[in-house]
Amino acid sequence: MEEYKPLSYTTSKNLKKVIMDWQRHLLSERRLADKTGESYLRDLKEFFHFFTEYTEKVADIPDLKNMSITDFRAFLVWRTDHSISRSSIARGMSTLRNFFKFCSREGLFENTAIMSIHTGRKPKILPKPLTVDDAFLFLKAVKDVAKDSFQEKRDTALYMLLYGCGLRINEALQLNRMDVPLDKDAFVILGKGNKERLIPLLPMVKNAIAEYLELLPSKNPNIPLFIGARGERLNAGVVQRNVRFIRKYLGLADSVTPHALRHSFATHLLQGGGDLRTVQELLGHASLAATQLYTEIDKSYMMNVYNKAHPRARLKK
Repeated sequence: MEEYKPLSYTTSKNLKKVIMDWQRHLLSERRLADKTGESYLRDLKEFFHFFTEYTEKVADIPDLKNMSITDFRAFLVWRTDHSISRSSIARGMSTLRNFFKFCSREGLFENTAIMSIHTGRKPKILPKPLTVDDAFLFLKAVKDVAKDSFQEKRDTALYMLLYGCGLRINEALQLNRMDVPLDKDAFVILGKGNKERLIPLLPMVKNAIAEYLELLPSKNPNIPLFIGARGERLNAGVVQRNVRFIRKYLGLADSVTPHALRHSFATHLLQGGGDLRTVQELLGHASLAATQLYTEIDKSYMMNVYNKAHPRARLKK
């Protein structure tokens, strides 16, 4: 990943202060996740890196006000020449528009030229879930590949939370013992943007967690739920490595990752007749559009079944 010049080299002190105010606005008022805020800031660093090369000067607030459509198009050409993907280009322009709108709301300057720049529609990338059969094979394979009983029970409980509850890997790994009350039928998860959502706790998930907890040496409710070999909070890299091992063991596609278990949770719910709004709430999606991607998978699945099973579909044209 290319490193861009720090803002202290590409922007004036006044403009850098505005950028920091914008980032605080994203994290505190819009409640974006820290990593999302970092991505937005990186997009802006890239733009001002381009600006210093393009104009041979440090950017200041009046410069942004005077930028023309031609200037913004030059930025798009520069990004394309640097082999940046279409989706990243679209995201970067979205970040830039967001920043310019913030500056307008703050009364700093107005520039409508950026609103005339279109990057084209982002390519739609569908999530890649496991089939129902492969999901169950995956869960059963944990016992075959685990080094010991502790890893088997821990990983089974973790994968059950991803597939049975639709959690993101980081959401699951941030849980402490007290966060999942096994005497209740649901628990609250703190997701992206510090937004809470209620997650039903299925009996099979409860059982998997209960069996794992019996092997934990400490009963302290404040310790991490999932721990590594040294007793520290389990690292996402370790989970990803273990999933890769199971994937290779079963001969599954490279798309089988911890996040694919969450994709599978959503897809299988919809295939079973689940309501789209309910699935949105369970996944913690801010926008229904993100959840609707799973309906595209469902349509593709249904068409595949139809083409294989219906006698009319097998007729040659």
